[in-house]
Amino acid sequence: MHPHPSKSILLAAAIFLPALAFAEPHELTLERDVRPILKEHCFHCHGEGEKLKGGVDLRLRRFMEKPTKDGDKVMVPGKPEESEMLQLVRDGDMPEKGKKLTPAEISTLEQWIAQGAKTLRPEPEQVPKVWITEEEREYWAFQPIRRGKVPQLKNAADVARVRTPIDAFLLAKLEQKGLTFSPEADKQTLLRRVTIDLTGLPPTPEEVATFLADDAPDAYERLVDRLLASPHYGERWGRHWLDIAGYADSDGYTDSDPARLWAYRYRDYVIRSINADKPIDEFIREQLAGDEMVKQPYKNLSPGDIDKLTATAFLRMVPDGTAAAATGEQTVARNAVVSETLKVVSSTLFGLTVGCAQCHDHKYDPIPQVDYYRLRAIFEPGFDLEHWRTPNARLISLMTDEERAKAAAVEKEAQVVETERKAKENEFIEKVLTWELEKKPEELREPLRTAYRTEAKKRTPEQLKLLKEHPTINQLSPGSLYLYDRTYGTKHQAELKVFSDKEAEIRKRKPAEIFIPAFTETATAAKTPPPTFVFSRGDPQQPKDKVEPSDLTVLTTFHPSNIPDSTPAQPTTGRRLAFAMSVTDGKHPLTTRVFVNRVWHHHFGRGIVASVGDFGHLGDKPTHPELLDWLASEFVAEHWSLKQLHRLIVTSTAYRQSSEHTAAQDHVDPDNYLLGRMNIQRIEAETLRDAMLAISGKLNPKMFGAPVPVKTDEDGQIVVGVDTTDTAGRPTGKYIPLNGDEFRRSVYIQMRRSKPLGMLETFDLPRMEPNCERRNASTIAPQSLAMMNGEFTLDEAKYFAERVTREVGADPTTEIKHAWLLAFGCAPTDAELKDSIAFLAKQTAHFKTDPVKPEAVAKGKEGPPTEPAMQALSSFCQALLTSNEFFYVD
Repeated sequence: MHPHPSKSILLAAAIFLPALAFAEPHELTLERDVRPILKEHCFHCHGEGEKLKGGVDLRLRRFMEKPTKDGDKVMVPGKPEESEMLQLVRDGDMPEKGKKLTPAEISTLEQWIAQGAKTLRPEPEQVPKVWITEEEREYWAFQPIRRGKVPQLKNAADVARVRTPIDAFLLAKLEQKGLTFSPEADKQTLLRRVTIDLTGLPPTPEEVATFLADDAPDAYERLVDRLLASPHYGERWGRHWLDIAGYADSDGYTDSDPARLWAYRYRDYVIRSINADKPIDEFIREQLAGDEMVKQPYKNLSPGDIDKLTATAFLRMVPDGTAAAATGEQTVARNAVVSETLKVVSSTLFGLTVGCAQCHDHKYDPIPQVDYYRLRAIFEPGFDLEHWRTPNARLISLMTDEERAKAAAVEKEAQVVETERKAKENEFIEKVLTWELEKKPEELREPLRTAYRTEAKKRTPEQLKLLKEHPTINQLSPGSLYLYDRTYGTKHQAELKVFSDKEAEIRKRKPAEIFIPAFTETATAAKTPPPTFVFSRGDPQQPKDKVEPSDLTVLTTFHPSNIPDSTPAQPTTGRRLAFAMSVTDGKHPLTTRVFVNRVWHHHFGRGIVASVGDFGHLGDKPTHPELLDWLASEFVAEHWSLKQLHRLIVTSTAYRQSSEHTAAQDHVDPDNYLLGRMNIQRIEAETLRDAMLAISGKLNPKMFGAPVPVKTDEDGQIVVGVDTTDTAGRPTGKYIPLNGDEFRRSVYIQMRRSKPLGMLETFDLPRMEPNCERRNASTIAPQSLAMMNGEFTLDEAKYFAERVTREVGADPTTEIKHAWLLAFGCAPTDAELKDSIAFLAKQTAHFKTDPVKPEAVAKGKEGPPTEPAMQALSSFCQALLTSNEFFYVD
């Protein structure tokens, strides 16, 4: 039997036509349905560009009704087949460049024309230069933050599980789908989860025992408070901020990638601030405008003022090649620094891709090109392209007048010894010179002496020629004395060394001069702010209209900003300070939403807005918008306390859930958008390395200070170590010990843009170009190879095995249990213990018959274990470190 013809047609249409064509019919309008399509694909040539291609403007319906210069009808209301614009997009002729319209978009355009090309409201008589429609302003992310009521739950069992308002918001949506929270995770799972989450380190056996033995109702809450008070907390959560700030210890941009010797001061500022629970509004203001809060001149600074100036290095973190760029490339290089900095600021604070408006109006979000340059004008006086300061010229010395006076006194004392050394040196040189001149013809002795004693740059051509002909005179120096008379020269070099050593000892008493890479305005720029122009197509060599500083126009409807052009009574323009106060006033629609969403993302593995760096139209919509706004308002109400936000989140029932799947949840919410269970997360690169160091007993808890250096080893891998190659890049064979610094936390390892630590890069350490909004978690073959054969892994497995034996002895069962506890924070099951005992026995037997041959060991490193039992235990420990149970947090 053949199916009914009409059903066959419908079936075919359902297969081949876009789903949108069969949606419930509704009246399409230009503003709501069509304009977003035209803005994305067409406006850059037909409305918002510098010239209208073909004279066609698609921004208003009445413009579309005008025929082209060739007489074609661009759009005929009610008649799609007579509308040239529809035919061109159907045939793929338009747009000429870039992505073509999708079938669904073409269908929307066709239906709109067929329905009469309706608009929601009368069109403006003239199109404003900056035109943002009511629909664009109504987008959720640009609306004021609204603190809604905490939902009332219907299910009594759900009500009983509410610990914080977070639970009520999440359970309300789960109830709508017939779901609820998963059971609570066991204490060991929860301990490992929250400890790694808040400190980036696994719990110690002592911490496990203490927590498991604590049956008090508030045991977990007290655990959270202890973790938040740990200095490791700031290291962990400081690293998250350093990602979005684009922190690096080198300039990047060029192949030479010069080191930033003082960038670490900003890293330390971030960690200290997070540990001290500095209110985040203050934290942000200091980074945007700390210099404008400090009295000038920047001398004899208090600790608080030093912090404020150090914080502004946030605006100095992007790649910067202006010190090395050729004269003809300076304009481009300088502009790149400014544009990259704006990307960091806008993605960090606004969660918007503002940088897309540098060359033209943003295709998707209501950010016109002029807004990009208005935002740029806020920062222009600190950059001042015409009077550019290279990285070293921006450094501010922290040496006080008192320290300078002390340094001068010490130097004066050292100069006395230096004068004595030079006198002795000249005495020795004169003796040897006299000996050598006596070997020369008498008529040459005085001319040679005169030539030698004449300052090099003042020697005549005749003197230069004479010295060249007599190299034993020409090459005489304090360092070459021993070549003339080994006994005499060596003796007197030793005497000179006594003076040099004494000088060095004296100079050690000098106060160290420390610098910070601050962002400041010069007096000239503050008095006469450099103008900011819109660049044609983003080209800094084609300036057009001058603009004044301002926040994004779309935000000013609900959140007006007042950014001054200058502040005459102040030594700075005041632009950045006004902007900083505006974005942290608690009413800005983006700053707090973006911040709390990032914190949520790190706790749950996914933000309420999954695209943490893009709250725009191309980003993901919030799964729980009411919860996001409640969290943002609660954050402000709690005085911008990050620690209090952590407490609120990690003490919720939602956070304490098990990660186990259920059939009902997997069917209704397979991606766990509603958070009916906890998400399993893979630990990040730094946490992986730090956890291995902690478990092996090698972790060095030293905080702050200059970064631990990295170098390229003989295999071309970037490893921790002091680079001792010569100026030509050749290995010298010299080894400089790090005295335990090689075991410091990863946040203190040098972040060279061109030389990321190999072990961390393999596990998705981000490249700061210019910053990292969200980390990847890839699964690639080099990761397995690094864990199986990597030198770091093998070393840590060996140290791990040694620690186990040292702490519990050599009984296999006891060793396995202790190793399991160290690695996973729990005991092995009976089956796991049985399999592990068998593995150890098998490995021990293997190494007895086929022992590992010691390889060549680098200087400063211990060799591999040689006893079969230790070799077996080392391989077992390596297996634990490479297991999924270690790599993932449940």
